[in-house]
Amino acid sequence: MNITTLNASADDFNQALDELLQWDESTDASIANTVSDIIKNVRQKGDDALFSYTEEFDQWPISAASLFIEHDELEKAWRQLPAEQSKALTTAADRIRAYAERQKLASWDFTDELGNVLGQKVTPLDRVGVYVPGGKAAYPSSVLMNVIPAKVAGVTEIVMVTPTPKGELNQLVLAAAWLAGVNKVARIGGAQAVAALAYGTKTVPRVDKIVGPGNIFVATAKKMVFGQVGIDMIAGPSEILIICDGKTDPDWIAMDLFSQAEHDENAQSILISMDKDFLEAVRSSMDKLLPTMSRAEVIKASLESRGALIYAETKAAAVDIANKIAPEHLELSVDNAKEWMGEIRHAGAIFMGRYTPEALGDYCAGPNHVLPTSSTARFSSPLGVYDFQKRTSIIGCSQSGASVLSDTASVLAKGEALTAHAQSADYRKLT
Repeated sequence: MNITTLNASADDFNQALDELLQWDESTDASIANTVSDIIKNVRQKGDDALFSYTEEFDQWPISAASLFIEHDELEKAWRQLPAEQSKALTTAADRIRAYAERQKLASWDFTDELGNVLGQKVTPLDRVGVYVPGGKAAYPSSVLMNVIPAKVAGVTEIVMVTPTPKGELNQLVLAAAWLAGVNKVARIGGAQAVAALAYGTKTVPRVDKIVGPGNIFVATAKKMVFGQVGIDMIAGPSEILIICDGKTDPDWIAMDLFSQAEHDENAQSILISMDKDFLEAVRSSMDKLLPTMSRAEVIKASLESRGALIYAETKAAAVDIANKIAPEHLELSVDNAKEWMGEIRHAGAIFMGRYTPEALGDYCAGPNHVLPTSSTARFSSPLGVYDFQKRTSIIGCSQSGASVLSDTASVLAKGEALTAHAQSADYRKLT
C-alpha cells in the first residue's frame, strides 16, 4: 500500500502535515444552487414542494396520510428484531443514557452582598429534529446518539426524518427510534426534509434545532438554515489519529486505521509512533489484512490519499502533532495513557490504552459519537445533553441593591451616549 510516510524531524514536516490535513469544505456551486432552490420552494409552497421533491428523489407517492410512520409500526419493528440485535441496541442505549445523565446542567442562583438575586435558569428546547439516513443504509447508532441526549435533556418533542427510497423502510432504524423514544418519524429526507424542519409545513412541525448526519445536500441545507434554527455542527470526513509506542499488536492498529478509512475515500487515518520498526510492521499488517476487507477499495483509496505513518522521536513531539491535528478520534495506544491524556488539549474523543478501539465509542461505550472534525476540536465539543438545553440569565435586584448599581450603570450609559439607559437606572436610585 502506498501510504504517506513522514518524519517529524524533517525540515519540511509542518508543510507536509498541513498539506495532508487540508480539506476543502466549500460546496460545489451547483449543489448550493440546487439546495437553495429546494429550501426556497419548501418554504414558500410547504407540503406541495416537500411531497413533490420526495416523489422525485425517493420515487414513491407520498401524501399527508403516509408521511408519518405510526407508533405501532415502530414498536412492531422493535418486537420483530432478532434477539441479538435487540440486546445490542438495549445495551448501547442504556450506556449512552447513563453517560448523558451525568451531563445535565442544573439551574442555580445566589444572593450577593447587596441583596440581589443572580442566577441561571436551564430549560430544554421545545422541539428537535433528528436527521437519520434511510433506505438500505442502517445507522441505528446515529438514532441513539442523537435522540437519547435530547430525551435526557427533557426535550418535549423529537421529530425524526428518514428517507425511504421507493418506500423501503429500515427495521433497525425504526426499532432504534422506538427504543430511544422518538415522538414522530417522517418518511422524508434530503434538503427538502431539512427545509421542512427549519420552516415548518402544514404537516411537518417547525423545530428549534436540527441534528444528525447526512450527505452533502443535507449538510449544505443545514448550513443554509442555520440561524433560522440551531444545528449540531458542520461535519467533515471521519478521522482517527493513533499514537502508539510500538507495544500494541500491529494488526490491531492496522484494523483501527481501517475502521475509519472504510467510511469513505475522504476519511483520514493517521498513525504516530516513536518506533520506526513498528510503523513498518503496521504497514505490513495493512498489506496483509486489506484483501480481507469487504470495503477494501474504499479503505485503500482513503489511506493512500489522506492517510499517513508519522515517525516522532519523542513523546513531546507526538503530543505536539496531536494537538496541532486536533483529531475527531484520538487513540492513545501506549503505557500510562492517562498521563498522556493530561497533555492533550484538542481532541473530540480520547480512547485510552491498548484495549480501547475507537469502534467501541461509535456504538456502545457511552460518550457521544457525534464529534468535531477538521480540527474544530480546537473550539468545539462532542454532542451532548447541553446541546439540547439553553441557559437564561436571572437578575432580581433589591431596592437598595438597585440603588447602588444605578450609579455604575448610569456612568457607563452616559459614556456610551445612551441617556435613556442612564435615566432608567437613575430612577431606581434611593434619595
